[in-house]
Amino acid sequence: MGFWTLFEVASMPILQVLIISLLGAFMATDYCKLLPVDIRRSLNRIVFVVFTPSLMFASLAKTVTLQDIISWWFMPVNIGLTFLVGIILGWIVVKILKPKPYLEGLIIATCSSGNLGNLLLIVVPAICNEDGSPFGDTNVCTRIGLSYASFSMALGGFYIWTITFHMIRASSLKLRDDEAAEDFSSKQPNENLDATPQSQLLKGESEEQVAIVVKAPQDTSPKAKGNAPLWRQVVGFLHQILEELMAPPTLGAIFGFTFGAIDWLRNLVIGAGAPLRVVQDSIKLLGDATIPCITLILGANLTQGLRSSTIKPMVIVGVVCVRYIILPVVGIFVVKAAGDLGFLPPDPLFRYVLMVQFTLPPAMNIGTMAQLFDVGQDECSVLFLWTYLAAALALTSWSTVFMWILT
Repeated sequence: MGFWTLFEVASMPILQVLIISLLGAFMATDYCKLLPVDIRRSLNRIVFVVFTPSLMFASLAKTVTLQDIISWWFMPVNIGLTFLVGIILGWIVVKILKPKPYLEGLIIATCSSGNLGNLLLIVVPAICNEDGSPFGDTNVCTRIGLSYASFSMALGGFYIWTITFHMIRASSLKLRDDEAAEDFSSKQPNENLDATPQSQLLKGESEEQVAIVVKAPQDTSPKAKGNAPLWRQVVGFLHQILEELMAPPTLGAIFGFTFGAIDWLRNLVIGAGAPLRVVQDSIKLLGDATIPCITLILGANLTQGLRSSTIKPMVIVGVVCVRYIILPVVGIFVVKAAGDLGFLPPDPLFRYVLMVQFTLPPAMNIGTMAQLFDVGQDECSVLFLWTYLAAALALTSWSTVFMWILT
């Protein structure tokens, strides 16, 4: 397969994202007024509670069996490594460039959380369908490739809705603390020499009100947690993990794994003769709305982000370098080392998917989380604009390198 043919194939999903994003941006303009802020927030909650869990369940229950989960055991390890390396590199970017505190979690998230779902669902079958594909018969390649992509999407969703969800929520807490501190400063009385007894009374009242405002953030700070007994800290940590595991997308992935792995459950909903196949069809119909809705919201947020974003240009450069220069090189070494140690099945398509997982643009669910927690939405939109523009060239170029290595 020639470079330009592969370039066209790999660019198509990125261009689709950009075209739908532009439509979302137009719908959010004052001329159209179809996606104002309130509607975007409501739509985002629907995506979070209904569409994304449906997509997780429908993809997993249909394409991933227990035998697949066992034989593909290295994929969750590989995705975990993409997150680990990305978090470390994102932390370095944050420490060097020193963005605003409430943006730290967002930046680390965009460095570590790749779009492990919908892009692979488009890219892998497209490559399989091309003449001269290095991965064998088109039908077999497409069927297996969809299973790999679905498994990647489910695992990625699990990581994103636990690790990334926690990072964005932590950024939200930092933003609330900053707002509380600014509110405290704005309510300080004028302590000049001409102060009267009445102003002193106002001062006392102001301090009491501000103390009420900032009490909650102070009580939930790491310092306050550090003074608690060890068993309370452990219980609090486990409770926090449980809350994140109970997020609707994570529950959808868990149920999808369960129905896919257990034959009698799978036969209830999957197949032409399944007694409850209408349930699977209905869930799939809901899940199909996930990607268009997320992309429209992304584009709508972009209109405000380009006007009001405060993110530094060097931060954008840092994120792009992490995602498209450092992580792909790490991915090549990881997959080659795992193959040499005998950890991987012989299928070159499986190894290709593992390498591509290190090269993807940021997960669009980050935008959903930023909207849910009302933190860094403008900056998130700007980061997504530039990282997805860069992905059109980077993903294509690295795909060519990966297939050259594997063949």
